[in-house]
Amino acid sequence: MNKDSHKTPGPSRTMSAQDFALWGMQDVAYIKRVVINDEVGWSIHGADGTNIGLAQDRALAFAAVRQHDLEPVSVH
Repeated sequence: MNKDSHKTPGPSRTMSAQDFALWGMQDVAYIKRVVINDEVGWSIHGADGTNIGLAQDRALAFAAVRQHDLEPVSVH
């Protein structure tokens, strides 16, 4: 038995830097504290930076993100 006989046959693929950067992008939303017209709010952004929502408080922002089956992540 040679040293490679235990490997599972199948396609070999390496992930490009671009693929790695996009990995999981559909599953994450970023939440950031913002001040608009002297009032604090919480901006919700897609992983690519697109603004997708605004909430009056942090808990509401996290709940909205989770309601859409995304994983919320705080941005400081």
